[in-house]
Amino acid sequence: MSDHTSCLSDGSPIEVVLEGGPDDLPRAVRTGRSALTTKKLKIPHRNGYEHFELVNDAADITPAIFRWTMRTKIAE
Repeated sequence: MSDHTSCLSDGSPIEVVLEGGPDDLPRAVRTGRSALTTKKLKIPHRNGYEHFELVNDAADITPAIFRWTMRTKIAE
C-alpha cells in the first residue's frame, strides 16, 4: 500500500485497513502503513482494479478504514 498516498496524515505513515472486496485479495494488501493523500484507493488486482473509499474521516482516527466500493476492468 505504500504507493497509495489523504489529507488524513501529516506525511507520517498511519495504519490502513481495507474492508470488503474479493476474497482472494492478498492479506498483505489489506493491512499496512501508508502516508495518505486521498480518500479513495485503487488497487490493481486480477486484470482490473478494486476501488476502496475512506470510511472514518477524522484526522485522529487510526487505523484509517477503507471499504470496497466497486471493481473496474483494465481497458485493453
